[in-house]
Amino acid sequence: MAFSLTNLLSLFVILSVVLGANAASQCAVESEATNLAPCMEAAQNANAPVSAGCCNAVHKFSTDPACLCSVMLSKTAKAAGIDPAVAISIPQRCQFSDRPVGYKCGAYTVP
Repeated sequence: MAFSLTNLLSLFVILSVVLGANAASQCAVESEATNLAPCMEAAQNANAPVSAGCCNAVHKFSTDPACLCSVMLSKTAKAAGIDPAVAISIPQRCQFSDRPVGYKCGAYTVP
């Protein structure tokens, strides 16, 4: 799936709104918006391959799962087509041994 400018802008809005509101997590909104763009398809489709770029970007959240959770559960993410049940599986699909297994993110749990 090719990333359109609209998708990239949607992702930036998602991260700006959510991460900006989550200041306690010290998320760097501008850089994370760019870094998470490769995850759009993987966060919408459980059968989509997860790129190395996506895995690298998501791994940065391994010490701050609350920040990633906030991004994933935002209304803007939902409007962009992000499926939280699929997005929460990205750390597992990237085969991270240090993922926060069991971390509760709303109605979802990190596998």
